[in-house]
Formats: sequence, C-alpha cells, structure tokens
Amino acid sequence: MAFPDGFLWGGAVAANQWEGGWQEGGRGPALTDVTTGGTVDTPRMITYIDKDGNHCAAPSHGFKLPEGAKYAVLPEYHYPNHDAVDGYHHYKEDIALFGEMGFKQFRMSISWSRLFPTGLEKEPNAEGVAFYKDMFKEMHKNGIEPLVTIWHFDTPMYLEEHCGGWNNRETIDHYVRFASACFNEFKGLVHHWLTFNEINNPIQFIDMNPHATDEDFANAYQLLHYQFVASAKAVQIGHAIDQDNKIGCMICGITWYPATCDPADILACRHAQEKNIFYCGDVQVFGEYGTYATRLWNDHDVDLDITDQDLVDLSLGTVDFYTFSYYMSQLVTTHKVTDMVSGNFSAGARNEYLKYSDWGWATDATGLQYYLETAYDRYQVPLMVVENGLGAYDTVEEDGSIHDPFRIDYYREHIEAMQRAIDNGVDLWGYTTWGCIDVVSAGTGEMRKRYGFIYVDMDDEGKGSMARSRKDSFFWYKKVIASNGEDLA
Repeated sequence: MAFPDGFLWGGAVAANQWEGGWQEGGRGPALTDVTTGGTVDTPRMITYIDKDGNHCAAPSHGFKLPEGAKYAVLPEYHYPNHDAVDGYHHYKEDIALFGEMGFKQFRMSISWSRLFPTGLEKEPNAEGVAFYKDMFKEMHKNGIEPLVTIWHFDTPMYLEEHCGGWNNRETIDHYVRFASACFNEFKGLVHHWLTFNEINNPIQFIDMNPHATDEDFANAYQLLHYQFVASAKAVQIGHAIDQDNKIGCMICGITWYPATCDPADILACRHAQEKNIFYCGDVQVFGEYGTYATRLWNDHDVDLDITDQDLVDLSLGTVDFYTFSYYMSQLVTTHKVTDMVSGNFSAGARNEYLKYSDWGWATDATGLQYYLETAYDRYQVPLMVVENGLGAYDTVEEDGSIHDPFRIDYYREHIEAMQRAIDNGVDLWGYTTWGCIDVVSAGTGEMRKRYGFIYVDMDDEGKGSMARSRKDSFFWYKKVIASNGEDLA
C-alpha cells in the first residue's frame, strides 16, 4: 500500500447540512430552509402557504410550487437545516479537530444566499465574505487546503420562487456573478474549486420516478444545460482571475451492473450509464454533448434552448479534474423485480452478492475501483473521490466513548479499492470522506444517520448540546493519514 506523495486526505461537508446560522450574518433563505426532517420511511417535505392561505407540505423530490403559493417556514414543522450542527459557530473547533486528524484537504461549500441573500444583489454580503475568509484562514493555520463547492443544492429561495430557479436562463448570470465573487474575494485562499455538486442528480431523480412525463424530462435536461453553461463560464472566469485555480466537476457516482447476462440487460446497463453518469461528465470534461445525447433527447421529445454561444462556452470551459461521490452500486434489468432496495436517492434490484445498510445502501468497494478505472480510462484527467461514507447508528457508551468498527471496516475496504485502482494506472489526487463530522442527512433530514469521525450531540428533533466528541474511527483515520494509507489495521 503506497498512495502518491502529496495525496489529499480529508473529509467533506455541505453548508446546508453543517453550517446552520440560517438567519445570521445577513444570510437569506434557501430551499433547504423550508425542507422538513424525515426518516428512512417518510419523505422530507417542502412547506408553503397556498393561494388561499392554507399551510401545506409536499414531498421534496420533484416538488413544484403551486401557482399563487409562497414558500414558508411553518410553526408545526421541524427544519433541521436551520441549525444543522452549528458549524457557523463551531467552525474553529471543528477545523482544529480536522487538523488533529491530519487532514490535508477539507471539502466544504459556500452558501449562495450567505453571499447574495436573494441572488439578485450586485455586490456580495460583507459579513458572509468575512465569515468564509476567516474559515479559510483557520484551515491554513491547521495545514488544510480548502476544496470549495460553489453550488451544493442551495440556490437562494428568491430565485427559486420569483425567477424560476434553474429553469430560467437568467439564473446563469446570477450564478456567474456569485462564482466570480467567490474567485475574487477568496483569491489566494482557495485554489481547488467544484462548480456544481452532483450535477447529474436531476436526471437520476427523474429516472427513478415511474410517473415522470416527457415534460419532466425536458425540464430536467433544460435545467442541466443551463447549469453546464454556468459551470463552463465559471471555469473560464476562475482561470482568468487566478491561473493557479484548478476547477473540477462533481458527479453523483453510481456503478451500474447488468442484473443478468441477458443481452437486453447488458444494453440497458450501458444506456443507464450514459444517461445517469456519462451525460454530465462528457459535457464538462470534453466540452460537448456525447453522440448518444440525441437518443436521450428523442426519447422524451426534448427540444433544448441551446445557442451557438452556449456551444462555444462549453468548449472553452472544460474542467481541470473530475470528482465524484461514491456510496453504492446498482443493478439494471429489463426483467420483473420483486426485491427492491434504495439509497442515496436511487432505487433498484437487490444485489445478492452485497450487504446493505439500514438505509438500503449497498456496500460495494469493488464498485469504487470499477468506477475509478472506468472514469479515468474515459476522461484521462485527474480524479478525486470527494464523498464516500457509511450512514449508520452510533451508540454513546457510559464513559462517552463511541465504538464504530463497522465504519472503519467500510473505509478500509474502500481505501484498499482506491489503492488497487492507483496500481492499475489511475491518477487519483485525493479522498474526502462524507461527512467527516456528523451532519444533517440530505436524504432523510435525520441526525441518527451518522457518518462522521466526530460525534455531534444532536438528535432528530434538534435537541442536544452540539458538543463534539471523537469516535474510534477518528483515531483510526488519523493513523491512516499519518501513514499515507499504508497502515489500515
């Protein structure tokens, strides 16, 4: 076992799941601020007041605000992202703990509405800029390089409600202004950037919905096109502002397998990879749509709003490196399935060769090796695994200790898989686990679904002291980093 010198070990969080402080420092609301908690069996809800003044809630996946309605925080619901785990006030403590573990890199995101409360402002909010500057300086004090995601599911609510969000071409300009402010304000403090988190999610979400219409698919493909153009423009601007900037894409990485050797399943698997994985990666790395894109559009009568200038921007704004999240693999079949599982916003047939978590997530370290080798062979640019982790229940013992050998086993298997991929020629820059500290689950809004090396005293109802404590995995990962991946015992 020998990872490359300078390998970027670390961990990852998102502002809306870690930061909290939703009404502090001049921050405006985002859609996550009207998203309730949920469970593995009950969906998270978006809350709003309808045109008649009634308090309403609807499942967050595929939600469309009814005509005449307004997003609203309602007193009868709990909104876990409001406080999250209070990174807004605990960031120095948290970063010190990351430094103690030996992190080389910390992946985090900037809350768009903390810099631009409505998204329409011409200049960024000074309090928000100061907050992030101090955070980046704190990272450097602890020997940690920031990896910053510019957009991580938190478009300002005003743009969503009044401007159509990402289905409006004008949102490209608002995002470009936001990204430009990030590059300018944090020049010299940040050199590694990601433009959009899990940019392929709109297609994956629609693909999961058996009732999705051609209009739903058309809206998803159009939204993605505007995000591709926004990303490409941001890449060009980021390079112009600071030639030391390296800017990457971020894909929700799922390894797809055919469930049988039926040729129909083999072809269905290839088409699933093209739609769910390659479609977004190809545009952002190659600067143009893949040849199969026409088939995907024709399947749903998609007629994109796409200009000649868009095509120029896509070709000029290709990313420097490719990153992805990886939690599980998934089966594809054309045959009838009776045993279904789901996890990380995905669903499919159960793989009898794999074990599943309490949230329906398949543990498949070999799938990570497969994905790394496939992605590097296809794109030939450096890769980073920027999310990988196991959501699980933790038990605090009477003496305050937290024993999580299951989490250590999970990470060990995946680190070994990365090493095999490196041995097979993959240029892998870094690895940031999700989440290095317990955060609010994006999928369920729970705290009981814990990922971190650091335990946060907070429950699903928002009760707790927010005190931080080290799990057994904290000390194990510290050892892994110190040995550059050699000591996994």
